[in-house]
Amino acid sequence: MIFLKTEDEIELLRQSNLLVGQTLAEVAKLIQPGVTTGELNKVAEEYIRDHGAIPTFKGVQSQYGGPFPAAICTSVNDQVVHGIPGDVVLREGDIVSVDCGTYMNGFCGDSAYTFCVGEVEEEVRQLLKVTKEALYVGIQNAVQGKRIGDIEYAIQQHCESHSYGVVREFVGHGIGKDMHEDPQVPNYGKRGYGTMLKKGLCIAIEPMITLGSRQIVMEGDGWTVRTKDRKFAAHFEHTVAVGAAGADILSSFEFVEEVLGDKAI
Repeated sequence: MIFLKTEDEIELLRQSNLLVGQTLAEVAKLIQPGVTTGELNKVAEEYIRDHGAIPTFKGVQSQYGGPFPAAICTSVNDQVVHGIPGDVVLREGDIVSVDCGTYMNGFCGDSAYTFCVGEVEEEVRQLLKVTKEALYVGIQNAVQGKRIGDIEYAIQQHCESHSYGVVREFVGHGIGKDMHEDPQVPNYGKRGYGTMLKKGLCIAIEPMITLGSRQIVMEGDGWTVRTKDRKFAAHFEHTVAVGAAGADILSSFEFVEEVLGDKAI
């Protein structure tokens, strides 16, 4: 069932999503060679709880593994999504996708950003650049009267025009009082197909794009998803509210990019 949000509910969603953006900025301050993904998680969870919210990812059950043990997902290099923070040491030339969720005042926030660790190869920076562009191309289509397929098609075409792989098995989603609501928002599809977009629909749009093949595999932990060919993958995500004249982006990369400065993608 799809739940359209009132203006008041959208403002509560915005608060949760801005906290996600601020948390990602705290993580951004730490990302450098030698830092572990577990250290990133510790800072993120403390920041979320210190601001009166709950990390929504922690304790989520998987049909493949046990409850997710952390506040953020940290997916390094060929890991696409749902990487578990721990003893992994970030190294020069790595990338790390950090996905973060919060629950505050009855509503959820969800956003993701892929970071460079030190200097990365130009073809990898290009992957991140195009994936982030694809997110905004998708958001441009989150307008009342269009359909989910218009978002999907725009993302797919932008990424495949650069010969990148578009992951099929994991998708964006509706968001509100629950982290995952209807409808699903894939990153591939046909224009003019799918759920009609209406004012007040809130969705998380999240391209998951690979440098090589779109084929993926799941690690033995039941959570971590990586590319089958071991080539790098990028992930950017915003939560948005569909509007009559355009999408209202409820999450924010501004806090992150203030930290990154001229190193931002």
